[in-house]
Amino acid sequence: MSDITHAVAAGTLFDGVNLRKDAAVLIRGGQIAGISGRDEVPSSVPLQELPDTLWLAPGFIDIQVNGGGDLLFNDAPTPGTIETIAQAHRRFGTTALLPTLISDSPDKMPKALAAVEQAAAANPSILGIHLEGPFLSPEKAGVHDPRALRRPTDEDIALITAKRKSMTLVTLAPEQVGEDVIAALASAGIHVALGHSMATYAQTVAAMRRGLTGFTHLFNAMRPLQAREPGPIAAALESPEAWYGLIADGVHVAPATLRLALHGAGHPILVTDAMPPVGGAQQSFRLNGEDILIRDGICATRGGTLAGAYLDMASAVRNCVRLLDLPLTGALRLASTHPAQFLGLGHALGRLLPGYRADMVALDPAGIDVVRTWVAGA
Repeated sequence: MSDITHAVAAGTLFDGVNLRKDAAVLIRGGQIAGISGRDEVPSSVPLQELPDTLWLAPGFIDIQVNGGGDLLFNDAPTPGTIETIAQAHRRFGTTALLPTLISDSPDKMPKALAAVEQAAAANPSILGIHLEGPFLSPEKAGVHDPRALRRPTDEDIALITAKRKSMTLVTLAPEQVGEDVIAALASAGIHVALGHSMATYAQTVAAMRRGLTGFTHLFNAMRPLQAREPGPIAAALESPEAWYGLIADGVHVAPATLRLALHGAGHPILVTDAMPPVGGAQQSFRLNGEDILIRDGICATRGGTLAGAYLDMASAVRNCVRLLDLPLTGALRLASTHPAQFLGLGHALGRLLPGYRADMVALDPAGIDVVRTWVAGA
């Protein structure tokens, strides 16, 4: 064990599936080299022992982060902005994320893609980018600027599918792009999700056959579940291949509806849809030339339209326990193991096991408050 650089021990360790008592994570070069008993760590290995009251768990992975630290990714799609956003969310247990570009002018997309590629090369927390639009339905635009919504061009597809080291998630409305576009994206390794869509059930199922696997903030900004037109919600809930994001802030979706989603055949993922005030000091920001205000923990326009969320991942986990009656272990899986699996990273992130990256969070299980985070062991 001479190559072990350091270890972290806890009275309770949750590895993503099982709870272990008095365990230690042995770290080598940013990776987990092994899990041992607390008393089995060699004396030559520097050991950080957490208070017995804390849990050590996999770091949180947030696939929908619009902003944080008082910055909006759209306003300045640069590596500096991304770094500020990542640091703002890290204090809440997020050790990996996808900066999310909301529908904007055509020139923003190449800038955002380049910025994320550069940021990902320097910061392991940055897994890639989430392009939420602009290929969305005007009928379900939500707070997206309807003037920015459009159908994809060949140039758009070429840009999005260009070879990169970081990953890309695209949220689109299947009825606005067609099955061939979805197939082209999926075949290039792009993760495709339905969102801001009026797709019918049949259109959704057809899109899933061509490679669509995700559903962005299920229930919000999509055709509702109806008796004779079940739409995308039914397709997501009945498919074992579906992964759907849930905004568990108690506002976007009623707790009873979220509980229903937890019983679906698909796989729920906690997302924040976070806006600039998360981890920041301001109580308002501008989006598409409009004031967005934080009132009673809600991000909304002056007219009352929800505009993203004032939510962090620790609070989302807490709400799953307190509002949805999930055990803490189940809530933690929705914030770590599930998003890792959706992104095809279930072999490297979202668990505390040998061979996985040492992304970890120390939290108080009573208040579900984050005390410390590690990204690649540091």
